[in-house]
Amino acid sequence: MKSATSTAPAARPTPDPAQTQVQVQPQEVQPQGSATGVPRPRADAVRNRERILTAAREAFVESGSAAPFDEVARRAGIGNATLYRHFPDRPTLVHHVVLFTMGRVTASAEASLAEESDAFAALCRFTHAAADERIGALCPMLADGFDGEHPELLAARTALEEAVVTLLAAGQDAGLVRADIGVGDLMVALSQLSRPLPGTACLDTDRFAHRHLQLFLDGLRAPARSELPGSATTLDDLRQKTM
Repeated sequence: MKSATSTAPAARPTPDPAQTQVQVQPQEVQPQGSATGVPRPRADAVRNRERILTAAREAFVESGSAAPFDEVARRAGIGNATLYRHFPDRPTLVHHVVLFTMGRVTASAEASLAEESDAFAALCRFTHAAADERIGALCPMLADGFDGEHPELLAARTALEEAVVTLLAAGQDAGLVRADIGVGDLMVALSQLSRPLPGTACLDTDRFAHRHLQLFLDGLRAPARSELPGSATTLDDLRQKTM
């Protein structure tokens, strides 16, 4: 028969509180997606949201911000319930379409400058990419009862302006872009030349928009071939004229 000392269970070490916290904390925090405990959206929800915003942007370009929700859902390939779950009303959808477009245009400006070795090539790349993002269609939406002072919009606009200012300055500092233009000149031309004519489909006007944008860009090359009337348009000029 075995002795009591041979059958008694071995004493277990007392858990270290620090080790216990390290083992438990990841299991509680990681599923939340951030240290703040805010749940991370599911991948399918993110994809649905992006499809909706892209589809709504195209519908708004063609038919204005009053485009039917049914048409937006059809273009996005989702049901109406999914659309309303993400964006319960029209002002909310328009607001997020504007933010979505501005964010993508800002990212394009930053990527163009970072990835192109030639500053003028970066400017051309950004201008054509911004046209593809339908930035010219933002103006009618912004004028249609849109809350232009919303903090999210102001932050997105500031980020976009800073990115474009940096992009244009790089071309001018390198002597590749004429010095007698301002960021306002670039943004007005981009908005006007990339905006589809009323009643026309987006795809029908894309080829004209890019042709005319390239003509405009060639006119920005330094040295300047002519003297421009008036003075360079700044972002402050645009704000005063649109407020």
